[in-house]
Amino acid sequence: MRNPHVLLVSRHDYGHLNPTIELAKNFRLAGARVTVATTISGFYKLKSLPSLHGISCLSISDGHDDDINAGKIPGYVHDLKRVGSESLASLIQTLSESGKQVTLLVYTLFLPWAAVAARELNVPSAILLIQSATCFSIYNRFCNSRDGIVVVNKDIGTSISMKLPGLPLFKWSDFPTFVLPTSPYFSDMVSVCQEHLQFLDDDPNPHVLINTMDGLEPESLKSIANAVVVGPLVPSSLSSSQDPYFKWLDSKPENSVIYVSFGSTAVLSKAQKEEILHGLIGSCRPFLLVLRDEGEDEEEEIKELKKKIGDDGLVVGWCSQSEVLKHRAVGCFITHCGWNSTLESMVAGVAVVACPQFADQPTNAKMVEDVWGNGVRAFVDETMVVRREEIKRCLEAVMGGGARAEEIKKKVEKWKQVAVESVKDGGSSQMNLKLFLGSIS
Repeated sequence: MRNPHVLLVSRHDYGHLNPTIELAKNFRLAGARVTVATTISGFYKLKSLPSLHGISCLSISDGHDDDINAGKIPGYVHDLKRVGSESLASLIQTLSESGKQVTLLVYTLFLPWAAVAARELNVPSAILLIQSATCFSIYNRFCNSRDGIVVVNKDIGTSISMKLPGLPLFKWSDFPTFVLPTSPYFSDMVSVCQEHLQFLDDDPNPHVLINTMDGLEPESLKSIANAVVVGPLVPSSLSSSQDPYFKWLDSKPENSVIYVSFGSTAVLSKAQKEEILHGLIGSCRPFLLVLRDEGEDEEEEIKELKKKIGDDGLVVGWCSQSEVLKHRAVGCFITHCGWNSTLESMVAGVAVVACPQFADQPTNAKMVEDVWGNGVRAFVDETMVVRREEIKRCLEAVMGGGARAEEIKKKVEKWKQVAVESVKDGGSSQMNLKLFLGSIS
């Protein structure tokens, strides 16, 4: 196709935007004209990034343009579908009328209505899975309209388990939380997943782009028709090495620092923050902890614990994660195990202590410990808190120098090399994307 114009549509969450932006850059490198569209709140996040040269950014409406927290409103996915599909169709038509006809629409997971809007305008489309292929396989087993678990079983209990080809047994605590009836988003998200699966089933030639790596999820990839591996889509640097925390990292020995971050969405309880701080201080290892700044609203107990942190601890409100993980001083990553963070840890070659919170994170944590072997999973107590003793156990397993730590180190190096080969110039992900782009007519 000559001069293809790719329109990428994403939700406003950073977990969706970050891989979308990286894929947009890769499409640009492959010779396409590229436009990224998201909701109003996401649009301002895009415009704040310095690394979007040659990529246009546009917005669509979700019906809540003045509410930056609209995604937490019950029924938001239905508002997004109703208003967003009309707004997207109008955007595609406007681009066409201005001589910028869209030749391919790429939409992220949980936006099936975007594919419907594209089909009605005779625009080819492809879904970008911003979660793992394994998670998508689980969504299929739960939500497909033929024999999906939520279709044939109206009373899903905690004893439920699932065996996927080539993988260990998955239990209740290993599933993406959205497919479990205890999730407040269960009804909405199951409906969205069913729409995704139905659209792909009805499409005689579906296109599925997956943010994963060759060799990482071979069996799960086999279960997805027309899967195209385009990852790992890891964000580029967003900060300068002049930022103060880099100077602090420079002062620490190699592989000595525990980096701790739970992403941009998770809200930690007071008890969990206390346990993390106690566990880190008691580890007697240097640590860089990301806690979103709460200012005067921060609990007094947390303020007091912060005062006990010496020179070997640093708490920041934000940092450039992909760059921090690549720093020579970082030896362990305590993470919520979102898919972006999981892939970033592999690219950087850093072992993981997984503390999943919600969504796909429990599944990623299961894979980290039981399949990929590049880390361990921390377990919660009856109050759903990871206690300081458990944090100590996990850190010892990863950084203690014993047999398990050595085995984890080997797996970390293995997946780092796979990632390097995937994203290098002429690597598998780059070639896969070029072949895919050339196949769209």
